Amino acid sequence: MVHGVAMEGTSVVLAFGRPSVADRRFVAANDNGPKDPVKTVTVRRMLEQSGVAIKIKVPVTEFIGVAVATQISEGGVLTSSIELVHSDSELNYRVFEEEGNHNVVAEWQNWGKKLRLPLFIKAGDGAYMPYSQQVDGVAVGSSQSRRKLVAEANRRPRFLNRRKPGAQSDA
Repeated sequence: MVHGVAMEGTSVVLAFGRPSVADRRFVAANDNGPKDPVKTVTVRRMLEQSGVAIKIKVPVTEFIGVAVATQISEGGVLTSSIELVHSDSELNYRVFEEEGNHNVVAEWQNWGKKLRLPLFIKAGDGAYMPYSQQVDGVAVGSSQSRRKLVAEANRRPRFLNRRKPGAQSDA
C-alpha cells in the first residue's frame, strides 16, 4: 500500500502523509484543460464473421438524441426503453429499460436534459419522430421575447416620456 499524493498529468507519487491523502487527486491551479472530462459511451459489439468481441468508445457529443420506445410482447407485457440515438444505427446504445412505463418518461427527459440532446419517440416501424409538446398544432411552452425593438414598440422612448411637451402659446 502506497501512501502519498498522485498529481494528474505526472507519473510522480510523493510518498508522505496519511493513507487518506493518498486517495486524493490534485490538479494544478493553472490547469487549462477541460473542466469536465470528455463523456464517452463504451459500445460492445461482436463481429459477425470473425466472432471477435470489440469495444468502441463513442463521445456523447456524437449522439444525435435520446429516444423512448415501447413494445408489447406476445405475452402482453409492456416494455419501455430509452436509447441514445447515433447517426449510425449500429452505435445506438440502450441506457434504460423497464417493464411497464412507470418511470420511463421521467428518465427519458432526465437523460435528454443531462446530456443536452433532443428527445425522440421511436415509432413501431423504427423511425424516430422528434418530440414536441403541441396542442392542436400550437407549440406549448414557446414564448416570445419580452423586449421589443424600438421600431416595433410604436411609443416614445422612456427618457422622452419624463419630459413634458411644451405648451403652445396662442399668438
